[in-house]
This record gives sequence, C-alpha cells and structure tokens, in this order.
Amino acid sequence: MATTEHLPPSRLRSWMLEGLSDMGKGGGHQGPHATPEPAHEGRAWWRVMCLTGVDYFSTLGYQPGIAALAAGLLSPIATIILVIVTLAGALPVYRRVAEESPRGEGSIAMLERLLSFWKGKLFVLTLLGFAATDFLITITLSAADASTHLVENPHLTSVLHDKQLLITLILVALLGAVFLKGFLEAIGVAVALVGIYLALNVIVVIVGLWHVATASHVVTDWSSALTAEHGNVFVMIGLALVVFPKLALGLSGFETGVAVMPHVKGEPGDTEERPAGRIRDTKKLLTAAAVIMSGFLITTSFITTLLIPEKEFESGGDANGRALAYLAHDYLGSAFGTVYDISTIAILWFAGASAMAGLLNLMPRYLPRYGMAPHWARAVRPMVVVFTLVAFLVTWIFDADVDAQGGAYATGVLVLISSAAIAVTIAASKAGQRNWTIAFAVISAVFLYTTVVNVIERPDGVKIGACFIAGIILLSLLSRLARAFELRVTSVALDDMAERFIRDMASRRIRFIANEPDQRDKAEYRDKIEQIRQDNDIAGDDFVFVEVTVLDPSEFEAGLTVRGEVLHNRYRVLTLESSSIPNALAALLLHVRDTTGCTPHIYFEWTEGNPFANFLRFLLFGQGEVAPVTREVLREAEPDRVRRPRVHTG
Repeated sequence: MATTEHLPPSRLRSWMLEGLSDMGKGGGHQGPHATPEPAHEGRAWWRVMCLTGVDYFSTLGYQPGIAALAAGLLSPIATIILVIVTLAGALPVYRRVAEESPRGEGSIAMLERLLSFWKGKLFVLTLLGFAATDFLITITLSAADASTHLVENPHLTSVLHDKQLLITLILVALLGAVFLKGFLEAIGVAVALVGIYLALNVIVVIVGLWHVATASHVVTDWSSALTAEHGNVFVMIGLALVVFPKLALGLSGFETGVAVMPHVKGEPGDTEERPAGRIRDTKKLLTAAAVIMSGFLITTSFITTLLIPEKEFESGGDANGRALAYLAHDYLGSAFGTVYDISTIAILWFAGASAMAGLLNLMPRYLPRYGMAPHWARAVRPMVVVFTLVAFLVTWIFDADVDAQGGAYATGVLVLISSAAIAVTIAASKAGQRNWTIAFAVISAVFLYTTVVNVIERPDGVKIGACFIAGIILLSLLSRLARAFELRVTSVALDDMAERFIRDMASRRIRFIANEPDQRDKAEYRDKIEQIRQDNDIAGDDFVFVEVTVLDPSEFEAGLTVRGEVLHNRYRVLTLESSSIPNALAALLLHVRDTTGCTPHIYFEWTEGNPFANFLRFLLFGQGEVAPVTREVLREAEPDRVRRPRVHTG
C-alpha cells in the first residue's frame, strides 16, 4: 500500500523515534520487555526469579517500617496474616494466571478476552490506569527509599540533610537517562543484586534474632505491652485483620513474576501454543519467590518491632523507611551498615528500572492496537520522557516521602491482584472446575475487601489511579480521533472467487458499488444498479458489489479477508468483515490497484442524516459517513491524485 513521502527528519527526531515500528508491520514494539527473539533460549527459572526479585524483594527496604507504623506492636501478627494471604491467596491466583497467559500478558489480557466492543476497551484502560499507578509509584517510591538510605547513612547525613527530594529527583532523572541511552535487561545483574541483598538480610535477621534470644526481656516486654494494650489473643487477631490492608505492599511483585515468563527457558519440547515447561518453571519461580519473601517478612517484622523503639519509625526517625538498615548499623557497625545501604540503594534502583521497563512494555501492548496512542508512542524514548516527567510530578507531590506513597502503591498492587483473582475465578468457572471456582471466589472476596479498606483509609491511591485512568482515557480518545482517517488494515487476502472477479474486470474498467446488505434479494441489487446509473449518468451493468459487515468497531487494526460469491446467478458480490467500513473499502481499492495496475472506481450514495451524527457513528461504530471518509482515508494513504482510486458519490 502507498506510503506518504516526508521531508528528511532531524537528527534529534530520528534518535527519539529510533525503533519506531509502523502500523501493520511485523516489527512490533521495541521495548525493554519486548517479546524475545526466536533465537532466545531463555534462562533457568531461578535466575529469572531474581529479575522478579528486584521488585519483590526490594520492598524489604521499606516494608518492615511501614508495617510498624501501620500496626505498631501488632506488626508481627498482621504480617503473619499477610503471609497467609500471600501463600493461600495471591500465589494460587498467579499460578493459574501463568497457565492462562504463558506469554506474559498477565491478568489484564485474561479479562480483555472476557469483554468485547467498547466496554472491554474501557475496562482495560481502567486497569492500565491502576497498572500505571503501580509501576510509576514503584519508580518514585523506590527512588525515595533509596535516597532515604543515602541521606540517613551516618557518614553522609550531615552533608545530605534536607536534600532528599532533590536526590530522589536526580535518581529518577538518572533512571530516565539510562533508558534514553538504551537499556538491556541483564538477568545476571539481577542475580548478583538479589543474591547479595538477600545474603546481607540473612545476616541482619540472624543477628536480630540472636539479640532477641539473648535479651529475653525483649519478648517479655513486647508480649506484656500487647496484653496491656489489646487484652486477649482474639482481640489482637481481630485488630491485626483490620490493619492488614495497610501492609499490602508486601504483595507486590506477582504481576512482574508473570510478565517475565517469556524469559523462562522451559523444556526443549515447548511451543508457543503449549509451553508446558515454561508454565511449570514459572510456577516454581512464583512459589520460590513467595516462600522466600514470606520468611523474610515474618522475621524482619518480628525483629524490627522488638528491637527498634517505636518513635524511630515515625517521620523524622532514624528507622523511618529504613528499619533493617537501622538494625544493620546499630548491631553490625557502620561499615557493614554502609555496605547494606549500598546494596539496598542498588536493588531499589534496579526495581525502578524494572518498573520503567514494565511500563514501556505494558502500554504499547494495548494502546497502539486500540488506535489509542500517538504513532510515536511505539518508540521507547518519547515514552521514557513522558513517564519520567510524570514520575517527577508524583515525587514532587509526595515530597519524596516513602510513607505517603504507600497508599497509592498498595492501591495499584491490590487492584491488579483483585482483577487477577476475578479473572481466574471466571476461568475456573468456564472450565467447569467447581471447587477451584469457589476457592478463587473466596480469594477474590478477600482481595476486594482489602482493596476497599485500603481505598477508604488511604484514598490518595485511588485518587492518583483515577487521575491516571482519566488521563489515559482522554489521551486515548483524542488519539483515536486524530488517527480516525488512518489506513489501518494490515493485510488483504482474496479467495479464489474474489480473485476471479478482479482479474475479469482488470481487462475493462474496474467498477465497484458499495452496498449496505439488507434482504440481499434480486430486487435489491437490480434497484441499486439502476440508482447508480441514474445518479452518475453512466451506462452498462459491469459492476461488482462490495458489502462490509462490521464486527467489533472498537478494534483498530486487523487483516482483511475478501470472499466472492455470485447471487441470483447474475450479481457478483464481494463480502468483507472489518471494524470499519470506510477503512475496509479503502484497503480493498488500494490492493486492487496495486495488484492489477488499474485505477478502480467505487460508487456510493450519500448518507442521509446529520453529518456530525454520522461522523460520530463512524468513530464509535465503524459506519456513518462512508463515502467522504473512504475518500479521506484514500487521500491520506495515497498523496498522488493520479494513482488514487476514484470515489464517486451521487
């Protein structure tokens, strides 16, 4: 099909749009998490787990402190409840998600398949808003916590005091600069970072437990304070259940675990249709990560609650946002504490990089396919600039405060997990698995409760999510409007009968009549030909009818299949199925011109009704002002008037 000639782009524009793939081409989105090339053999599941771990395990940098602030003395009990929900809820859900979306599409793709037309698109856009909240807050919160560890280091606190916002903005800017230059996922780097970080945390946990064991009064004081404050065990458990939603940050990382599935090696016999080995190894990945994290969550919440004074967790305290680092410095010395700080900063940095990569992969996976993103959104660098600027704004709004961003982060995480739980419940129901359906329904109810409670107590998260959703929907609809006249048919295939019609007309003049199928009886086609003759003052009956059936008008691009048939032993008819009548007709005309070397003509009758209403019908339902829109699509696709197919309207 024709392409429009443009002036040579500037160097900056060429650099910014490097890797941009055209609509309908096979290139796809060139992003950090793009689907691996066929030659890519993948990696062992435990190595890929470390790629997930830079997001999941890095939450240990701030989770114990947030848990202590939220639950106080009940932090260990509330954390045990969190672990139960993790192992009995989130883990089974995402093991099922891995079965249902083995290419790393995640739960959003599962729900997308359940809904069609515009309601499906709007639902996906809503989930994308919460996903953007999750990933962007991961970037800003991780950078804020990294700067906290930097500022609170005893060797640097006097120099960097009161500069946390500036340091956080610099870290976010450096992250954006890395992606502007080019970022390749290095699983080896993730393995090293996770290995070192977990090893250091094991040391901190062992030393902390040793101090708890040798100072027996610590446990006694804690249990006495609990009893005095809450009375009995049942009250403690009840209150822990109430405050548990505030600890939801400890559930982050499962969506990332599914997203990295394409990197899992699997078995030699795996195919894209049946990657059994990849699914099995991804389940191992998710299970191992959940078990490791659960162990750390319980032990770290226990030692931080018992060994750190409560006032140190509060804003301005030495343990605020860095509880384990506080213990590392206090019990293992400044040198070990500094090494721990460096390791924490590094893994938090890589967690931000993983989140940015997830954004660059997630948005182009859906928006361009819906026609709801500008053409440049397929390129990495412009999107990096956009996401970095948004991260600047979020950091400034929250003043680089880790605690303040916890609610927004938890909301994004919980909405995604809740949507995954609902998706697998529906999948189990459709598969006729009654027991799993009931189990997943209960898990969905737990996560929905947790989400609602979190939103009620910390509405800032849903407010930010709503802002992202509103922004995504508004920009998506504007983009769809701006690209309304774009030729978006990716390919045209004709069956044998359709090919025969085209070859026969190519020896004469190629004339099509656009017809809206009604009864499809002999009178309909006879009257249509007579009307076209009168309206355009032409003779003869050498025409081929073209009829387009609109399937899903919310889809933006797809291939076009053309079938030919002879009706009533006389009338030749080409039938097409598409999301848009004008685009289908324009694509057919250009294909016929390119294959025959002749200029095709197509005849319309004017559409009755208000032009504005008809234009809205075209945007929303793929029909309406067919004749002028078909002509406009052809004009944009073929700037040369001499080579452009002819459109006649009477």
